[in-house]
Amino acid sequence: MDILFSSFSDAFSALQSVVSAVLDVWFIIFPPLFYFLFKLLWKLRVQEDYNSKLKWVLLELIPPREIEQSPLPMESIFAGFAGVIKTLTMAEIWIKGEIPISFSLEIASTEGNIHLYVRTQAGFRDLVEANFYAQYPNIEIIEVPDYTQSVPYIIPNKDWDLWGTDYVFAKDDLYPIRTYKYFEESVTGKMIDPLGGLIETMAKIGPGQHLWLQYIVTPFKEDWYDIGQKTIDEFLGKIEKEKMGVFGQLLHDIVDVLKNIGGGLLAREVEFKSAEEKKEKEEAPVEFRLTPGEKEVLKALEANLGKQMFKIRMRHVYIGRKEVFHKPTGVSAFIGAIKQFNDFNLNSFKPDDNSKTYANYLFTEERLRYRQRRILRRYIKRDIDPPNTRMLLSTEELATVFHIPDMAVIAPTMVRVAAKRGGAPVNLPIQE
Repeated sequence: MDILFSSFSDAFSALQSVVSAVLDVWFIIFPPLFYFLFKLLWKLRVQEDYNSKLKWVLLELIPPREIEQSPLPMESIFAGFAGVIKTLTMAEIWIKGEIPISFSLEIASTEGNIHLYVRTQAGFRDLVEANFYAQYPNIEIIEVPDYTQSVPYIIPNKDWDLWGTDYVFAKDDLYPIRTYKYFEESVTGKMIDPLGGLIETMAKIGPGQHLWLQYIVTPFKEDWYDIGQKTIDEFLGKIEKEKMGVFGQLLHDIVDVLKNIGGGLLAREVEFKSAEEKKEKEEAPVEFRLTPGEKEVLKALEANLGKQMFKIRMRHVYIGRKEVFHKPTGVSAFIGAIKQFNDFNLNSFKPDDNSKTYANYLFTEERLRYRQRRILRRYIKRDIDPPNTRMLLSTEELATVFHIPDMAVIAPTMVRVAAKRGGAPVNLPIQE
């Protein structure tokens, strides 16, 4: 018993010594430990306080009935949106909680009725309207209530079900998707509207169903050029690989021998290139080193590098009453329509596994329900989180995936302006 008490006494004394030592140096140990936690919580708090004071408006874009324009004018509109870029000071970030200004571009099908929306801060409403009217004089822009309020805030429940996901790029951000310039018939030269298939798919849903597509757009600073140039340098092999050490070089030589020994035993001719020959090939002009396909990729990369870029959150949500919830239309057909923008030589959209509403193995029902409610909450709040699934799109790419559809898109449930807008006659008599 004495031995046991002695052991407890020694342990308690050792603990006292540790606590005493920690108290002596707490001001050195604890700040680094709690810095990141404090930083995260403080930033979330001040940003939430700042966002609660902002006033937002939802503007519906009603396209003209007769319009034969490519998505090119949208590039000018989005370039105008980039005027809101502001370099935030440390005080604005950490004290006021300001975040970069963003817009939400949305295509919504409410029981098959197609609507186009732009959600913006009230202070930038004039900027949005001026840019749209400049390019589409006959468009109609009206403020409307938030359509997301037409469904319950908590889904899934006993009556409603939901499927949703964010989208990410398959490759680096600089690699462009298939843009509207590639949607052109080679014989007639007529452009096929890139949104035609997507809008027709969204128009297929019926009563009790909602299909939403959201792009949260934040103009990116001009320092993008240096970031994008690294992608081009990597594509051209200009970025030097880390030099291998002695053991790394030895392992490389052994692997090289093993790769060619089979062919040697079978009496096949094995081609060995000296270091000088390899160096000569690497130093050859680009036009001789690249294949025709690689040259096209390089051309697309360099063209994309010179455009204004935007950080994008791309989000897709399908909601429906359980008795009419139909995944083949709201999910499979919709993703199929998104795939028309994919170019496997360049870039493509794909659902993000971290946000997609599915769960396997353990606690599947609880985890699935959590994912469904999380993505609906993020859609309704136009939340830019999580930051790791944000992409960069150029004005050309953004104009491809969101623009005013031309008259060839004949979805009967898409609202269009019935008459052209016009100013009053200049000779109208005025009564004094």
